[in-house]
Amino acid sequence: MIRSKIIATGAYIPTEIVDNQHFLSSNFFTDDQNKIEQPTETIIRKFKAITGIEQRRYAPLGIAASDMGTFAAEEAIRISEIDRESIDLIIVAHNYGEMKYPGAPRDMVPSVASRIKNKLGIQSTSCIPYDIIFGCPGWVQGLIQADMAIRCGDARVCLVIGAETLSRVLDASDRDSMIFSDGAGACIVQASTEGISGIINTAARSDTGLELDYISSAGENSGEEKEARFIKMKGRKVYEYALKYVPQAMKECFDRSGEHIKDLKMIFLHQANDKMDEAIVKRFFELYNVVELPAHVMPMNISYMGNSSVATVPTLLHQVLNKEIGSFVLNSGDLIMFASVGAGMNINAITYRW
Repeated sequence: MIRSKIIATGAYIPTEIVDNQHFLSSNFFTDDQNKIEQPTETIIRKFKAITGIEQRRYAPLGIAASDMGTFAAEEAIRISEIDRESIDLIIVAHNYGEMKYPGAPRDMVPSVASRIKNKLGIQSTSCIPYDIIFGCPGWVQGLIQADMAIRCGDARVCLVIGAETLSRVLDASDRDSMIFSDGAGACIVQASTEGISGIINTAARSDTGLELDYISSAGENSGEEKEARFIKMKGRKVYEYALKYVPQAMKECFDRSGEHIKDLKMIFLHQANDKMDEAIVKRFFELYNVVELPAHVMPMNISYMGNSSVATVPTLLHQVLNKEIGSFVLNSGDLIMFASVGAGMNINAITYRW
């Protein structure tokens, strides 16, 4: 039996640390362009209480998604010790293309994946690069697509990357702008016929009715900018959607794996909002009549990394593997899940044996 196995990871964590105090001089407006009269200190304090975010990372000006993705990929390739010319697929998840500074055009051609292949110096014409625009679940979806390619025999080695520069599409007058950040994570996925390690099964869901504009683009809340170039989120709608459907999708995925819930060691969940993530995981376990969460089941880095969209899950995995997230340790044979939710609205999940 062929399984898709992650043999190495890499990450690029931007160097610019932006803490909540950075926003003290901001004037925030509602979606209908009314100034929020609460003191900014109060807005920031409530923001931290709701999201758990104290810091976030921004990429230096001039560093684009393909640069960050290349840095993460180089680390994964080095750790894996593979020949980069053996890579069959380069799958890159992002949502805003190449943007080297705030307000820059969203450069989508050539693809970010093609740019990364070029920067990695890969000469093989059999190495096929392409992008995924799938909201925050993009990297997980890239892993699902790599698994499909491996299982059907179209590929043996895949490079899956999530890279995002959300700091380039932030509306300074929108308090939700404090959520978002930049980063990149990568992994090498290889076909394996030995042992039990690898992807067990996957699942995905898409809702594009009323949910379509829960996360979208628009102008400034202050009304000073009419061009729809900033990321916008209907926070309450996203929260309600995630709590209603993500636990259910995770359960459907896990049930099809044939594994037992008591054996699930860790869940790598998209780092969107720590209160929302905790509620999702709690509801997931409640579907199995497990009231008390198992210890060390949910590693998190959002408090100091922010929400970097497609980069949250792969960077979190990389940090856990490097023992950078508290006492979280991933051992061979551990049963884990990857899960994410975001613009589309899209949800996906993977059951994985480490």
